[in-house]
Amino acid sequence: MRNYSREELKQFNDCIKGLRSHNAAQEMKNYIQHGKTNTYDHCMSVAKASMRLDKFLNSKSDKESLLKGAFLHDLYLYDWHDKNSHKKLHGYHHADSAIRNAKKHFGLSEKEEDIIFSHMWPLNLPRIPKRREAWIVCMADKYVSIKETLNRR
Repeated sequence: MRNYSREELKQFNDCIKGLRSHNAAQEMKNYIQHGKTNTYDHCMSVAKASMRLDKFLNSKSDKESLLKGAFLHDLYLYDWHDKNSHKKLHGYHHADSAIRNAKKHFGLSEKEEDIIFSHMWPLNLPRIPKRREAWIVCMADKYVSIKETLNRR
């Protein structure tokens, strides 16, 4: 990650280290998110983009919750591209699966749950982010998703 102090990189790695090596997180590598990008790489990119956006905005957010929520925001663990899947309307419902999985494997604070719950706003209009960390992840997710979608062409 460019333009980060050693301390900021250490903080990023410390927050993500225990998450990214977990079996549930590793399972995200089995599912395509956008284009050729798997869900694990997408979540890692959203965590990095969230950290960059947080620094740019000087928002003084809770970095641990920001990064944990960003990395776990799509921990739904199924193939949403499978037309025979029982997971219909993925964009509206996958955050609920991600929250269940994140609680089961990692535990979540209210702030982290808000990040995951609201990351699909404005598609899910009633799920407005309540905290600065949730707004940052919501914006970072849109940026990364557009970039991944356009890069597949």
